[in-house]
Amino acid sequence: MLQVFQNLSNGETQLEDISVPIVEDGKLQIVSRCSLISAGTERMLIEFGKDTYIQKAKKHPDKVKQVLDKVTTDGLLPTIDAIKSKLSRPLPMGYSNVGRVVAVGKGVTGFAVGDRIASNGYHAEVINVSPNLCAKIPHEVTDEEATLTVQGAIALQGVRLANPTIGESFVVMGLGLIGLLTAQILRANGCRVLGLDTNEHRCQMAGDMGIETISVDPNQDVVSGVRSAFCAPGVDGVLITLSSDSNEPVHQAAEMCRKRGRIILVGVSGLNLSRADFFEKELSFQVSCSYGPGRYEAAYEKKGLDYPIGFVRWTEKRNFEAVLELIRSQKVDVSSLITHRFRIQDAKLAYLEVDKQSSALGILLEYSRPMEELKPKLKVVEQSVAPHVARVSEGPKVSFIGAGNHATRVLMPAFKKAGAHMRSVTSAGGASSLFAHRKYQFDSVLDSASELYSDDQTQVLVISSPHNFHAEQVVAAWDTGKNVFVEKPLCITLEELDRIESTCSQIREKPSDEPKFGHPRLMVGFNRRFSPLVSKIKTIVDRCNGCKSIVITVNAGSIPADHWTQDREVGGGRLIGEACHFLDLVRYLSDSKIASANVVGIPDATKDTFTIQTLHENGDIGTVHYFANGARSFPKERVEIFRGGGILQIDNYRVLRGYNWPGFKCLRLWRQNKGNHECVSDFVSAIRQSRPSPIPFSEIVEVSRIAIELAGELALKVNLFSAIW
Repeated sequence: MLQVFQNLSNGETQLEDISVPIVEDGKLQIVSRCSLISAGTERMLIEFGKDTYIQKAKKHPDKVKQVLDKVTTDGLLPTIDAIKSKLSRPLPMGYSNVGRVVAVGKGVTGFAVGDRIASNGYHAEVINVSPNLCAKIPHEVTDEEATLTVQGAIALQGVRLANPTIGESFVVMGLGLIGLLTAQILRANGCRVLGLDTNEHRCQMAGDMGIETISVDPNQDVVSGVRSAFCAPGVDGVLITLSSDSNEPVHQAAEMCRKRGRIILVGVSGLNLSRADFFEKELSFQVSCSYGPGRYEAAYEKKGLDYPIGFVRWTEKRNFEAVLELIRSQKVDVSSLITHRFRIQDAKLAYLEVDKQSSALGILLEYSRPMEELKPKLKVVEQSVAPHVARVSEGPKVSFIGAGNHATRVLMPAFKKAGAHMRSVTSAGGASSLFAHRKYQFDSVLDSASELYSDDQTQVLVISSPHNFHAEQVVAAWDTGKNVFVEKPLCITLEELDRIESTCSQIREKPSDEPKFGHPRLMVGFNRRFSPLVSKIKTIVDRCNGCKSIVITVNAGSIPADHWTQDREVGGGRLIGEACHFLDLVRYLSDSKIASANVVGIPDATKDTFTIQTLHENGDIGTVHYFANGARSFPKERVEIFRGGGILQIDNYRVLRGYNWPGFKCLRLWRQNKGNHECVSDFVSAIRQSRPSPIPFSEIVEVSRIAIELAGELALKVNLFSAIW
């Protein structure tokens, strides 16, 4: 199927032919009929992509400090690599889609196959969309008209915040798609509306809809023009629907308003506000959040949890439905807002029209291929090298489930460097698989993990999917005789861990069918123990006698409570999903089984600031401080070992210092090295040489079990403490 992407590193529009996404639980699968390019919004992305790095930084000064902090902690080269990687990942384009439901995911109610749906889906022939981001289209509304649903919801949410009443006067600054829809909705509320724009053609369009307008000249005193038009002490409100870096729109809006007037920012404007503008008139100012309540809320948009209508009357979904009703009842005219039409196959031409900054408003992409013509495309196989050049690779054939940021930035290059043969890749969306395939020269892109399990050529399966899928995929891979490298954590529940242990026992009881590779191996991406500085510190400290005190401080930084890693059912929480790294490192540095462990944490909702203490059978003690409440400028990870009167300290896997340690003072690396390449290289070598996995299975299970148990203990303690207070 075809889908449109934007390359943020250079502004190039990409039309890619990718695999049809599988039907996801809790979502609708829709075959597109048409989708709308919003000339204003999507032009900003194109312009951002064409900007230089300096220009990009100027537009996002808040990101500059984050970059500088990362340079301080991680080093310049890793920071540059991270920025380039982030910008090179293609961005799916589009948020106004109309199509028909072809499949209903598990748990979805209220929709059926064949329903015509308006949604915020991408520009793609097939999309998966949450039911809270969809609305059924009335019979009287055409597909083309329905493509304005999302833009209409953006306009409607701005109007709701302005709270207009019959007879009030409003100014709409900017007569693009959103502005023209906003003006019409205000008129439908019984308000007098004046539209402002520098484009005479758009003013003419608004005039044809019965909206009063002023074509703004750069030398014109627009505030005086508004006052003259209304002959009043000021308008009741201003809705800013334009896009500008200047602070002038908000300043002008304040001058236009009467005392206690309302200003709603729907578009983009500079926000260096003047206190005098607002103080003297007691003006109110509010920024409108897209389609309405529920926007950017993971529980609402991804899990399908709705707000009770008695408490939140107008959610984004209900705003969609209200806009469709306005179109159906002809209270809002959208017929003239679609100015250009292109086939999806000609999407690049459509975006050239956007880039021209012409009078284009709504640019329609049309889709014609039925699902039957899209489904057979199960594989993408490309010749990555010239036909006469043989691909040389003596390493095991490796396939990937998941092609997200960590997989493409860290794991894939590590396996490539280790000499692995990149066999196949699959991911939930399909697009990331295609780009990984091109970059790392995989033989093929597959639609689903089941195809990888049945592929006899795949000898190693790398699992880099969401954490809640790890256990199921490990067991499925082992059942088909594959070696497994799973990005941490191994699993997120004790039941899953028991199943993995049981499967391992069953495998070991059977004779190996493949003597060259032996029984399938398991490796978890506990890379810290493979860092060159950790290897060095272990070599040094083992020369000394006495018990060790190991302290690991992780300045993890905060993550929003609704992030998927914080979701106990999906990511497992940060103790299971991330702190397991450091439990493994303590276990490795002690080289002794953990006899007991406990955890205490700050009582907050995220449970991501805590301290773990371990006692080992050899008498060593370990402490892992995992803190989300620190400063980013402080080193992100610090490892310290106290033994025999001396101290060894690692900062961010770049610098190793010795204090009162005979024969050793300091070792510095050119760049941070967390051991990712060494971890993968050791695993690949173990397979080549028919050796056991670098990390014993018993240690993997030990660390995983303790992490899961401590996460449960932390939740109980935090909840109990919160209840007491």
